[in-house]
Amino acid sequence: MTAGSVRVTLCNMKRATVRELHLNTSAIVSETVRGETFIIEKRGSPVAELRPLQLLPSTRRLPNREALLRRLPKARDSGKILEEDRS
Repeated sequence: MTAGSVRVTLCNMKRATVRELHLNTSAIVSETVRGETFIIEKRGSPVAELRPLQLLPSTRRLPNREALLRRLPKARDSGKILEEDRS
């Protein structure tokens, strides 16, 4: 990636065109991994934002599926229910 190919905005976001992204994907993604944010432009208009993914710590735990299923009432066989309904 050449020094002049990516523009820096005042709010610390870099800008790249769709063509620059296509030609320099690896370099732009590497910069994104290091914390940079890019605004991707198509014909001078912003169309996308490429930024580092922020993994948030899980604050909610999923319920124990097996314990939940044990608490549910026993279901009847759906085939038998249909047979009874049709007779």
